Amino acid sequence: MSATRHTDRPGEQPPAAQPPPTPDLLSALLDGMDAALCAFDAQGVVTHWNREAEHLLGWSAREAVGRRGFAGWAVLPGDAQEVRERLLGVMGAPGRQVHEFALLTKDGRRVLVRMQAAAVTTAGGEPTGVYCAFSEVHAQIDLERSIALSEALFEDAAWGVVLVDVDLRPAVANAQAARALRAGPSALLGRPFGELLEQGAEELESALQHALARTTPSAPADLWVAVRGEGAEPGGAGALEGGAGGAGGEPQRRCWRSAFVRLSSPLAEQAVPLGVGWLFQDVTETKTAEQEAAVARFREHQLHRAGRAAAECEDPVEAATVYLDFALAGFADHALVDLLPPEARESGQEAPRRLIRAAATPAQGPGPCLPTGGRPWSGVAMRYPAAHPVLQALERCGSVRAGCAGADPEVAQGWAQARRWPEGATHALCTVLRSRGRTLGALTFLRGGVRRSFSRDDARYAEDVAARVATALDLAELLG
Repeated sequence: MSATRHTDRPGEQPPAAQPPPTPDLLSALLDGMDAALCAFDAQGVVTHWNREAEHLLGWSAREAVGRRGFAGWAVLPGDAQEVRERLLGVMGAPGRQVHEFALLTKDGRRVLVRMQAAAVTTAGGEPTGVYCAFSEVHAQIDLERSIALSEALFEDAAWGVVLVDVDLRPAVANAQAARALRAGPSALLGRPFGELLEQGAEELESALQHALARTTPSAPADLWVAVRGEGAEPGGAGALEGGAGGAGGEPQRRCWRSAFVRLSSPLAEQAVPLGVGWLFQDVTETKTAEQEAAVARFREHQLHRAGRAAAECEDPVEAATVYLDFALAGFADHALVDLLPPEARESGQEAPRRLIRAAATPAQGPGPCLPTGGRPWSGVAMRYPAAHPVLQALERCGSVRAGCAGADPEVAQGWAQARRWPEGATHALCTVLRSRGRTLGALTFLRGGVRRSFSRDDARYAEDVAARVATALDLAELLG
């Protein structure tokens, strides 16, 4: 709306001067501003009044332009002189000044506004008037709170905070997020998450896309990720054949509790997404402790059930296979029992290469563990190559983990065949079978490539199972 001269009305003071003509471009710029704006000449006459000022106070430009100050219409009579002096006093002061006034709306309401005022000068530096930008104090406080919250999140927050654009690439990141992603804040910007995360990038991008499509925020989610360049877990996938700890490892996985907030522009007429705010916190220790506790409870329950079921078996060999059937649930894909020939145990020969396969699960797929012969020491003879994990377990009288995860499928297949294990096995855990101070043989658990490698906790569980299996097999030998 272009500015026009105020017309004389009964009881109103006529304008002291004509407002200067406002070019169309200047009017468009003023009316397009988000802040309310007005301007006064050196005598305090209103020369400009934009639409946001009209929206805030209700007075149109036609009604405001040409009036002398706010007296008689936009402020209470008792405040008019003070407001005039403070505004015109800006012409004699350098820079901008901030004031708070109680202005009147057209319908008589009082609105507390915060106003920034500065002098308008000529090319020679002579003051010719004052321009003022103002907004309601509550709106200004809300804006300041929003800015303060943003700065606090990006400077002091214990959570990692990343602003992700609609192309699912980081646009802004705080120091906490940069440390978690193993990169500097500037190095993160514009890079796809696949370059930052070795595992979990697809799940993260799926959650971000879901947040972009939703108008309401979703509940926080736990994402398991592995950051590129972070250390590997010892004894993980790809561990060398050796002790219970193994060597090498798979990328260290972390659990990030994540919340996603859709960001929309407050300036657009329609809700146009600007991206997603991603807030996350590392809860790996807590989550791992919860998982370990749940696994321990499950395994304890399985051993309890296995003990009750084995107690009902008349044949000790059947009781040994019952223990293995219960142990396999959620733990491994295959179980193999290899026993030392009686003559090898009697001669005290250390780690003989020839053993007897006493029981095994089906090589073609999942199934119960069954004896391979009539009696434990009448099964299939197995001759293992030197340094085989089973032989290492017998020699060390402990547990040995081995694996070839991440290798080429043909290499993995050859790795299992060379060790006389079922096709598809990529992780192995071998532990010794001992009873009454004697080594009876070895128990082997195998996992496929879709599973994680065996851990130290898995080795302890396997040793508990092996102790029960060894006791049952020893009893079978005594009974003949």
